[in-house]
Amino acid sequence: MFTDPISDYLTRIRNAQMAGLKVVDIPSSKIKQAITNILHEKGYIRNYRFEETKNNQGNIKIALKYNINTNMPAIKKLIRISKPGLRKYADAKNLPRVINGLGIAIISTSKGVVTDKEARSLNIGGEVLCHIY
Repeated sequence: MFTDPISDYLTRIRNAQMAGLKVVDIPSSKIKQAITNILHEKGYIRNYRFEETKNNQGNIKIALKYNINTNMPAIKKLIRISKPGLRKYADAKNLPRVINGLGIAIISTSKGVVTDKEARSLNIGGEVLCHIY
């Protein structure tokens, strides 16, 4: 049993990309669905689908995105920032910039799970979940 579902989510994507898989299955939750939606909106994954399972938890099927010419994955790095043992929070003025704006930071705020740019425009802070580039 794992104690950090977001870290497990990121690790499954990382491992699937290293193995060169086209599709990865991940157990579903609301926060994982929100992160998946952000990854699709920002162009880091090709597509996704939420499926129901017998145990009512559900599954997320993610179609990973690769460069056509080089077969390199679209996601270079997935880094978990806030962990269960040490939570990392940032206010609206101190939100992180990933590679000077080229990557995204995913923030859990009172308005839901958003990117760092959206959190800046809403002028809200929150828990910094991960960095993606």
